[in-house]
Amino acid sequence: MTRPSIVSDEVIESRLVGLPGWRLENDKLHRNFEFDDFVNAFGFMAQIAIIAEKMDHHPEWSNVYNRVEVSLTTHDAGGLTELDFELATHMNRLAP
Repeated sequence: MTRPSIVSDEVIESRLVGLPGWRLENDKLHRNFEFDDFVNAFGFMAQIAIIAEKMDHHPEWSNVYNRVEVSLTTHDAGGLTELDFELATHMNRLAP
């Protein structure tokens, strides 16, 4: 399977406009999600895990109680690709 290539800084800037809550941090897409409780945070992660596995694109993330912290980058491409923006879009769609 052919992996996407790194997107330009201009593409990153324009795509971030359409992704509320996301920011560029250390050359990765980053967002913190907050939920009502642990069960909802973990449920969100479980839903995203299924999507990420189908995409063969896995987030860097951590969970503490009701918070999920996410960073996205495409490691094998060495930076941000359309896969990162696609996964971020799925996360925004499933987040409260």
